[in-house]
Amino acid sequence: MTNPLKIMKHMSRLALLPALLCLPAFFTHADALGQAPDAPPNIIVLFADDLGYGDLSSYGNPTIRTPQLDRMADEGIRLTSFYVTAAVCTPSRGGLLTGRYPIRHLPHNLGPDSRNGLPLEETLIGEPLQEHGYQTMMVGKWHLGHAEDAYMPVSRGFDHYYGLRYSNDMIRPWVQTDVPLYMFRDLEPIREPLNQDTLTVTYTKEAIRFIEEAGPEPFFLYLAYGMPHVPVYAAPHRDGRSRKGLYGDVIETIDWSVGEILATLKAQGLDKRTLVIFTSDNGPWQAMPDRMFQTDMMPLHEPVKPWHSGSAGPLRGYKGTTFEGGFRVPFIARWPGRIPAGRVSADMLASLDIFPTLLDAAGIARPDNLDGTSALPFLTTRAVSSPREVFYYYLGARIEGVREGPWKLRISGLPEGATGEPALYHLDEDPEEKYNRADMYPDLVARLQAAMEAFDAEARR
Repeated sequence: MTNPLKIMKHMSRLALLPALLCLPAFFTHADALGQAPDAPPNIIVLFADDLGYGDLSSYGNPTIRTPQLDRMADEGIRLTSFYVTAAVCTPSRGGLLTGRYPIRHLPHNLGPDSRNGLPLEETLIGEPLQEHGYQTMMVGKWHLGHAEDAYMPVSRGFDHYYGLRYSNDMIRPWVQTDVPLYMFRDLEPIREPLNQDTLTVTYTKEAIRFIEEAGPEPFFLYLAYGMPHVPVYAAPHRDGRSRKGLYGDVIETIDWSVGEILATLKAQGLDKRTLVIFTSDNGPWQAMPDRMFQTDMMPLHEPVKPWHSGSAGPLRGYKGTTFEGGFRVPFIARWPGRIPAGRVSADMLASLDIFPTLLDAAGIARPDNLDGTSALPFLTTRAVSSPREVFYYYLGARIEGVREGPWKLRISGLPEGATGEPALYHLDEDPEEKYNRADMYPDLVARLQAAMEAFDAEARR
């Protein structure tokens, strides 16, 4: 069935084309694809799944080699205090695409049998970009609702979609469901057996095809990799390369993918006109000895094993917790000529800030209800500090922490009632969250707890 909302959005884009074509910049010499030097930038957001803070060689991994991402960091900026809005899949993706804390829209994970999704009144980043002439495509894991077409990417700001509607483990034996795991193109399932060995390779080919077929209009590509979320798989030509074993092969395949995308931009003459961001949805899942699955219901290279998990580096905690290891992830941004090369910053930034940053880069006014702030001046100017001063940690619908400057207060169990003593950490001096200084600074604890409670009350209105 034809989506009326999508038709209206396409009509809006077509109405904008005459105005865009009248801009003086469009009459200057352009590259092979006809994009003018002063045109709005192309935008690519690469979003890994369960990739931990310590999983890249540029973030200190001793055995996994990620030369493409390391080069991307050398040619751009690498952040060491970047936060996502949740330590699990669905709300983290919602926070990225809306620029709003998930407590305001969808704080819990969705499954294959879920009937709800990200509320339809929420604006996703692709929508304003689409309305201002951008070609938009989403490749990979969606996980923001699928029971109705209105929840799917092609109804939420993306011209086209190719990927899985949710996590690659949401089939038996990991999830007790009878819903088959199909790849989708736009709204249509591809009713063929899913080959997870080549999942990252397939996503990469789709992303490259979109870039190569893009015309003179700017484009927005959101590529959400399905891995290293378990179960992990590696393509035959990548299998056995990493000293970290199969998990390392998976990360190194993602690194290969990033290299292919950057090489395509260069070959198409789009390198200097494209902002590329790489990050992850949350930290790594916890490795536990009892997570050794054996099954003949699905062909696996081998059972999921405890070492099929990533590293949070020096950080405490993991996916599903409000410790740093659950929320703090790698962040690399590259835009030749705009983002100074070789910069590493410990300034705080969050996935909330990506939405307004991209709109700022595209010259589009931001909605007035965002929790994020544009970080474009910070990313593009060495002398400018990050605009983010405060960040709140939620576990589902429960607020458990706040960071202000270097200080983090964590109180598990709020707002239903604290289940433990307040823990206060100085994250610049103690990123491992080893030393609780709450007794030393009771006034600071009281002020930060009051800030948590006030924000939570406002967010729930």
